[in-house]
Amino acid sequence: MGLTASHISTPQDFTAQLIAWREGDESALERLTPLVYAELHRLARIQMSKERDGHVLQTTALVNEAFLKLMDSPEVNWQNRTQFFALAATLMRRILVDFARQRLRQKREGATIRVAFEEALVVRRQRPLDVVALDDALESLAKFAPRQSRVVELRFFGGLTVEETASVMGISADIVKRDWRAAKLWLLQELEKKD
Repeated sequence: MGLTASHISTPQDFTAQLIAWREGDESALERLTPLVYAELHRLARIQMSKERDGHVLQTTALVNEAFLKLMDSPEVNWQNRTQFFALAATLMRRILVDFARQRLRQKREGATIRVAFEEALVVRRQRPLDVVALDDALESLAKFAPRQSRVVELRFFGGLTVEETASVMGISADIVKRDWRAAKLWLLQELEKKD
């Protein structure tokens, strides 16, 4: 009897299946698909909960697009489950930002698409956030503090924990926490300039 999705219960099992798929075992992809979809749905729900009510892009569409992009990346040398979902976080960020930019171009009256900023990211006040402005600010942050920018991407867009972020980045949890705090403060100041 072969391994099924229900038997992939540990990160090590998941990693083993990723490696098997990368090495050409198509049945490994069949076993991974339900697990990947479930995790992508979790990540997408996090992202979509930050979007304004009535957002045109739905969770399932975000999941499907991210899944297709991940599956089109078999040349990526997957190391583990956390790395896989870190890439998913990056893809979801790109999808949401691209969608927001497209909507802005279509509207042409300058209206912005807003998302609710995660409570952990809000230091002074809770308010809707323009996903395009956040992306622009993250790009600016990446120019002088790329590690902090990546921490925000993984935590905010990917929903990764401090420990998962540390694992993906190969740094300590304490550094992740410090970068997270510093990046939040810088981003809030940067975003307030645009208000």
